[in-house]
Amino acid sequence: MPKMSTRRKLALATWDGPREGNIYGKLTVDATRAMAWLDEQRQKGGEKVTITHLVGKAIALALRREPTLNGRIAWGAYVPHETVDISYLVVLEDGSDLAKVKICDADKKSISELARELRERAGKVRKGQDSEFEKSKGLIRLLPTWILKPILTFTGWLTGSLGVSLPALGLEPFPFGSAVITSVGMMGLDEGFAPPTPFARVPLLVLVGAVRDAPVVQEGKVVVSKLLTITATIDHRFIDGYQGAILAKAVRELFEHPEHLEQPGL
Repeated sequence: MPKMSTRRKLALATWDGPREGNIYGKLTVDATRAMAWLDEQRQKGGEKVTITHLVGKAIALALRREPTLNGRIAWGAYVPHETVDISYLVVLEDGSDLAKVKICDADKKSISELARELRERAGKVRKGQDSEFEKSKGLIRLLPTWILKPILTFTGWLTGSLGVSLPALGLEPFPFGSAVITSVGMMGLDEGFAPPTPFARVPLLVLVGAVRDAPVVQEGKVVVSKLLTITATIDHRFIDGYQGAILAKAVRELFEHPEHLEQPGL
């Protein structure tokens, strides 16, 4: 029998048939200006900033703009977070596994700072130098799925809802922050939807697709632009149409005017 990956064990231990109240949204933006601005930033600072970094920054700013999204549910009540933290999923072992890297105060960091921190911490995870991830991975690999499922549920509630620290298990308070960002564009996929992950206890999972050349109409003329599709899986307990519109507006504004990120405070 082939060895089961950590990701596959987590999937089997996490999901039953769908019963969560989720909303699925899709936003297609013109990324032409954003791509040009990212090229300028790479030349200025030398850091490899990408569309995925830009989407994460946009989501962080949207969470700051709408505090009712930046929190968790504990004991049946909404409790706001004190900081805006987001997580990125990073690929391990040639795509056979995944890990998360949480970026704290993502709304306050420049896109270059965000990209640098993600690169450095993802490098440690891939080299086996992240002690917290190694502890949590060891537990997942050790336990059978039928035991792992209730443990994930319980520890997710402790850490994600109550903010309890479990250092022996490699689990920090609010381990995923308020949003999870992942990308399928790097694999050549135009779009997709991230599955809801109950133990993560986040209201928002965002998936970034590939940037493609496509014809669009501008001032009555057909031109070729670079289009990007961003999708979101949303916990309906946190977000309705109003908050969803705030998220979409913040992302669209940043792609239309990425230079605003160079203003103080952004």
